Amino acid sequence: MNQILPFFLFFALPFTSFASQEKNQNEKQLPLNILAAIEKGSTFLKKNQNEDGSWGSPHQTKGLNIFAPVPGSHRAFRLAVSALSLNALLHIQSNNLEYKKTISKARDYLLKNLGELRRASPMAIYNVWSHAYGIQALVMLHQTSYGTKVKTRIRDLIIHQISMLAKYESIDGGWGYYDFNAQTKQPSGSSISFVNATVLISLREAKNIGIDVPIKIIEKALDAIRRQRLPDHSYLYGEYLKYRPRRGINRPGGSLGRSHACNLALQIWGEKSITTEIHKLCLDRLIKRNGWLDVARKRPVPHESWFAVAGYFFYYGHLYASLCVEQLPLTERPYYQQKLSKILIPLQEKDGSWWDFPFYNYHQQYGTAMALLSLNQCIP
Repeated sequence: MNQILPFFLFFALPFTSFASQEKNQNEKQLPLNILAAIEKGSTFLKKNQNEDGSWGSPHQTKGLNIFAPVPGSHRAFRLAVSALSLNALLHIQSNNLEYKKTISKARDYLLKNLGELRRASPMAIYNVWSHAYGIQALVMLHQTSYGTKVKTRIRDLIIHQISMLAKYESIDGGWGYYDFNAQTKQPSGSSISFVNATVLISLREAKNIGIDVPIKIIEKALDAIRRQRLPDHSYLYGEYLKYRPRRGINRPGGSLGRSHACNLALQIWGEKSITTEIHKLCLDRLIKRNGWLDVARKRPVPHESWFAVAGYFFYYGHLYASLCVEQLPLTERPYYQQKLSKILIPLQEKDGSWWDFPFYNYHQQYGTAMALLSLNQCIP
């Protein structure tokens, strides 16, 4: 036995060294894989932009689709998806001359149409998404534009979006996208945790470039998220479920796609209880339990999967997870960047797009934009 042991050790040492070299090579190759996926996704957006500079259309992708009073719902959908797509390209391709025309057309579309947006009906308040994602795209436009005149126009439009969000704030604070209660001038429906988070994150970005944001709507929205926060670091889907906290959609598996957005919104507005450890706990959950989100991906009916997960939770959840990684210490980011990129890159379609829910003809556009923004955060 004493003679055999060195024999095994002799072969084990080179094998270990080779495995280590292979691991290092894979780690070096990872950014190249990310960059290749980003380029392919960017090309998809460029090729699929509408003539007027927007993205998406109300083309029916299946017999059953979500409640969408016309024409207002589709104006909101198209503006939200266009803002997301423009924001992605501004983050990734703003210095690339090949995308100059694409970005210019999208900018003109947004500046022309975003100021005219209203809710579709007393019941459907999808425009909240457009105002939030519109602010983020406009902030990026402000940062990448030159000239006092154009910057002033962008700032004025951001301020208008903030006033519209104040107008459509839920009575109890925060925002939702439906009002099936009284359909009042000020929405009477429950606030939805991740809608609150999305809006709060966009408002923080506006504040970061020096735009005044009414503190009252911020405090009410933060309180609404806190009321929906559970001891296990999950979040209620909406405040209307506060008496059913153990319903599937409110449990950790059902909250995978929104916990990160809610954590980030609270933290960037000063909530001290959202720590590095909380971010890591929720990121680890997303990675280890990713199947609960993935099993719903591409299913045509919302909330038909386990924990009432809907397909459109997928890329939304990974986008805000990638933004939470940015809140970690520098030394702890690479692990999560690699994990997220390894989830997202294999899901890219042959045409360069990503999608998670067949949503009229907006799904490939928003899925691709969210995946691109996520992968951009994964570059070391």
